[in-house]
Amino acid sequence: MKAWHFHGTGKPFERVDIEEPTAGPGEVVIDVKAAGLCHSDVGILEDEGWMGLFPSLPVVPGHETAGVITEIGEGVTEWKVGDAVAVYPMVGPFGYGKNGGWEERVAASAEQLIRMPEGLDFTLAAAATDAGMTSAGAVLGKGQVKAGMKVGIIGYGGLGQIGARLAHLEGAEVYVAEIKEDIWEHAKAAGAVKVAKDISEFKDDQLDVIVDFAGFGTTTAAAVETVKFQGRVVIVGMGRLEATLNTNTMILNQVEVVGSNGGSMDDIASVMKWMASGDLAPTIETIDFEQIAEGIERLKAHQVNGRLVAKIGE
Repeated sequence: MKAWHFHGTGKPFERVDIEEPTAGPGEVVIDVKAAGLCHSDVGILEDEGWMGLFPSLPVVPGHETAGVITEIGEGVTEWKVGDAVAVYPMVGPFGYGKNGGWEERVAASAEQLIRMPEGLDFTLAAAATDAGMTSAGAVLGKGQVKAGMKVGIIGYGGLGQIGARLAHLEGAEVYVAEIKEDIWEHAKAAGAVKVAKDISEFKDDQLDVIVDFAGFGTTTAAAVETVKFQGRVVIVGMGRLEATLNTNTMILNQVEVVGSNGGSMDDIASVMKWMASGDLAPTIETIDFEQIAEGIERLKAHQVNGRLVAKIGE
């Protein structure tokens, strides 16, 4: 069975052939149809700070997975062969502590499955499991965004585009900071009232919440300086694993800074419903399974607009 392996920071992903999984008690085997690529997959190659998530190596990466159940393990009664499902990645965690979706078939716990809405494309479902879940968890969860609030979104990439749209659908006023000017019109079409290269350009707009989907240190620092008095900054992106923040501003302006990691199974289900309805239509680029390593290099070089998803099965 075809798969990709991760051997550790500084080592390239390796295209391998491995044995097919079997469904243990409480598990199913999924014929993977689509699996996403994420900037986290770039991070594990470049920063040893990620290695604590890997109890053993090699492991099959891929934490954004959707497919069809092909085998049912002992004790599984709520699912059947042929069900179309997305996989909740926070268990395992998927693609880190246990094999993920960059393989033809994958074993998963029945408790981490979310039923896909009728007619939803597998590539969108795969993106919903991380990009969608993480965006919803940050904007609607840790960000506590409500109708009428002013919300800043830093980075209009795979997560930011979904986060911005979710904030708009919730009834918030959305301000997007994105360095790529060629996607500004897309951000405006999704509901952004203003778009600029840097979040600091919205200093006078009194933003209630800023969600940093880039996380390059300087972006978070700028968010702290920009958010309004007693505002909130949510850090999601892991472009860098360190940031230097102005504690004087944080103290005097009573700025709350919180981290957000992932979300809930309900977040994934909600995002898939919005996708199925057409209200949420993120930019998705699909690639072939054999192009995964090439796709990671493109992510590393910031050559991808939106979310990159590998089509694995027919």
